[in-house]
Formats: sequence, C-alpha cells, structure tokens
Amino acid sequence: MDELELRQLRCLVAIVDEGSFTDAAIALGVSQAAVSRTLASLERALGVRLLRRTSREVTPTATGLRVVAQARRVLSDVADLVREAASGHTRLRIGYAWSALGRHTVAFQRRWNEAHPGTDLHLVRVNSASAGLAEGACDLAVVRRPLEDRRFDSVIVGLERRLCALAADDPLARRRSVRLADLTGRRLLVDRRTGTTTLDLWPPDSRPATEETHDVDDWLITIAAGRAIGVTAESTAHQYPRPGVVYRPVRDAEPVAVRLAWWRDDPHPAQQAVIELLTGLYRAE
Repeated sequence: MDELELRQLRCLVAIVDEGSFTDAAIALGVSQAAVSRTLASLERALGVRLLRRTSREVTPTATGLRVVAQARRVLSDVADLVREAASGHTRLRIGYAWSALGRHTVAFQRRWNEAHPGTDLHLVRVNSASAGLAEGACDLAVVRRPLEDRRFDSVIVGLERRLCALAADDPLARRRSVRLADLTGRRLLVDRRTGTTTLDLWPPDSRPATEETHDVDDWLITIAAGRAIGVTAESTAHQYPRPGVVYRPVRDAEPVAVRLAWWRDDPHPAQQAVIELLTGLYRAE
C-alpha cells in the first residue's frame, strides 16, 4: 500500500462535501484535473473504490462512507494538533498535586491576568509525582518536594509552614500548636507519590504508624472521622477547609519548600515571569 497523505483525505472530504469535482477544486484552490488525480491516487493506495461518479452526481460507495468518516476524524485530530502547538505561547497550564498556591492562589491568578492578558492561565490538578509535567498535562508545575527525574529543572519560590490536620474533637485540636513528639503513637495518613510528609521527620524510635492515601478528599474524610491524622503544607489548609477538620502548626517541623518545575529542554516562555510573580507573593507574607 502506498503511503497516505493528508491532501488526499482533504480532497476526498471536499468532493463529498461540495458534491462535485468542480466545486471541490474551487474549495481547495486547485484544478479539477488535480482533484481527479489526487482521488485516483487515494483509491490506488487503499485498493478500493471510494466514489460513484455519474454525469449528475458523485456519491460515496459503502466503503467510501466509512473512509470519509475516518478521514474527517483524522483531519480533525490534525487540526487539534496544530492548534495545540500554535497555542503554546498563548496558554499557560500550571499543574499541582494536592494544593495549588494556598492563600496566594487567587492573587496569583488575578495578577497574572492583569499583567499578561494575552496568555491564558489554567491551574490543573494532577495527583502525580511531577504534578502533570511527565504526563504532558501542564507546562509548569508547583511541587513541594524535589523531582529526581533529570528531565526536569526547578527553583524554590517560597516556603510554607507544616501543619497537622486533626479531627475537630481530637484533644490536640484544643492546642494552638503541636510538636512532632505529640504525634508519636498516632496513625498518620501519607501520600508517598506526592506528599511532603515522611517518617524522616521523626527520630527512628518515635515514629507514628502510617496508612497510605492517594487523594486529598479521602485524606480529609478519614481525618474528620478521627481514624487518623495528617501532616501537610500550609497551602492545604487554605485550599481545603473542611467541617470536622482543624489544622494546627507543627512548631518544631521544618517548613515545606514550594518549587516551580519545568521541562529542562523545553521551558515555557512565561516561566521567568511566573517565577518572579510567585517569589514576590511568598516574600510579601
């Protein structure tokens, strides 16, 4: 089979849509003879007859109907691909796993729209280690732990306090803050893929038991029920206030570094502007 070309599919669709070779030639901006040759080359490549031609009309064969339908899908996919590539500098997708930018999220969105009206900003939640970078779901990503994948670069844009999430009726909830030692003997919910909490926060002989979770809603439901506690970055408390859950600072825990990450060999043109805006927001706290 000869290799198919997009121009052949466009020609077939144009003939069917316009109803004649003459009108298809006008729509495509080519000669009628070129339309005939292109269709003939497509039929040779596929080894089937696609159109019935009479002096009055041109109609697809049964096989032609199926090929036309598939051709439309292929051409639509190609058009989407072109639009996606062309919009790369006019759209900015920033991924995040659990929480975006906490108290700074709304300010970031509004200031970005004011300063960069030509670049549409979209925040995308992807619960993966790279917050959507590796999956192609975003152009930049907000992450709260170092990315070991050498394909990515990152920079720290701010720091956030580490908080403990507790059921509202937990005895520790009556305190203004807690210490890591207060959590020894508790059951700790952790997300090993994206979370910032590991047992390394505690000495080896006083670590809490752990239970794994993969979703912030499940995390909150379990904590509200009093079945476990959580330790998380401050942004989680701002993005996910929940009845039955209270957040208390962990005063002897190291803060969480907030990083902006990107593809090392394909940074988005807006990367530096995002870094400057986020750094300014965190410094202004």
